[in-house]
Amino acid sequence: MGGDKAVLKKCFRDEQHAMDIFCTEMATNERELQQHGLFFSFTTDPLLPETYRLTLRAMELCLSWNIPVKILTKRVDWNILLNIGYLRNAYKNLSFGFTLTGHDELEPGASTNAKRINTMRFLHEKGFKTFASIEPIIDVNASLLMIQKTVGFCDLYKIGLMAGKKYDQMELLVMMRWIEHDLPNTPIYYKDSFLKQSGITREELPANCVGRDYKLHEETLMHTSNCHG
Repeated sequence: MGGDKAVLKKCFRDEQHAMDIFCTEMATNERELQQHGLFFSFTTDPLLPETYRLTLRAMELCLSWNIPVKILTKRVDWNILLNIGYLRNAYKNLSFGFTLTGHDELEPGASTNAKRINTMRFLHEKGFKTFASIEPIIDVNASLLMIQKTVGFCDLYKIGLMAGKKYDQMELLVMMRWIEHDLPNTPIYYKDSFLKQSGITREELPANCVGRDYKLHEETLMHTSNCHG
């Protein structure tokens, strides 16, 4: 964070040291992680060229312990790695999400939104659960287009606003009505930022709307693997 290139934090001597710490923390929180899963990542793109190999090592470790993993990315240049054996057979506990804004010009260095959508379709056809982060909404029409282009191969939509931006309430309500009409059976998670500006409470949402604790994955089994560095 704060730089233009991803590097290990200074508290880690090297990647192996980082993995050792990760393994220890995972073992300490094993039961909770098996219940709730692990999300990569709130603070950076986990599949940047500089970091995806380390992320894949962490993913493999989680999956060997039956810990569900969710990946959120704007990159698609890693998907050839799905030929790796453990990923090919990880449909139960591994899901992929893509941030979709509809504005490539505002996301330098990221794969285009079209490429992200194509990769989402590919992953869904391979049997993986997929989700879309429609956040931040830069403009409502672009975000609706991203949803329209992914209908049928996206298992969950997470929708949120840009921090500090004031939106037109009627536009947000029209967006919600379109989603309610066209996606009556697809899980939708509206973030608090969206609901606040739309003037809608969670109690007023349609039945297919879910909370932040919604789980894409099925229940997991207890792990049978040991943690190796």
